[in-house]
Amino acid sequence: MNYTKEVALSLLKIEAVRLRPEEPFKWASGWNSPIYCDNRLTLSFPESRNLIRDGLVDLIKTHYPSCECIAGVATAGIPQGAIIADNMNLPMIYVRPKPKDHGMQNLIEGKITKGQKIVVVEDLISTGGSSLKAVEALKEGGFEILGMIGIFTYGFQIAAQNFQEAGVALHTLCNYDELIKEAVANRYVKEDQLATLSEWRKNPHLWKK
Repeated sequence: MNYTKEVALSLLKIEAVRLRPEEPFKWASGWNSPIYCDNRLTLSFPESRNLIRDGLVDLIKTHYPSCECIAGVATAGIPQGAIIADNMNLPMIYVRPKPKDHGMQNLIEGKITKGQKIVVVEDLISTGGSSLKAVEALKEGGFEILGMIGIFTYGFQIAAQNFQEAGVALHTLCNYDELIKEAVANRYVKEDQLATLSEWRKNPHLWKK
């Protein structure tokens, strides 16, 4: 089953994705953006949550059938990873952005089994920087990385380049192009706003700077 359309419509319906071409959002990076995505909201809507769970499980079964463990990326990838691991009856671990400053000072939480085949779970892919940092930590921990899955990607060229250079396969349920297509078809945005939405994606760091 192709989950792309259903996930796009679900994200728009519950306002996990908001589109404001005329009143841009400001990202933490400082970029101005006509789109804001907060996939954490899907956890509050059982229908959306279950759709995404089924879609992510399907991605694993299709692309990474030898998966032995699920790894969530803190913080938003943790609940998604837990839901998937529970559904597939697999072990789960998660990766912190930095080691704890007390106790065991863990960077990876959960049982480390060297050589175990891991699928990494993210909720959102922008440039891929933080996601690939988690992958590197897992590699250093001795895991075999099969690839990464996620709910949504902006589809930036820099992200594609970063994943290619890192040698990490990425599969997501939904992407920017498909979401915008459904947004127009279902009147979340107007057709005359498409040029703005397209222009932003080409040079997001320079858009309306």
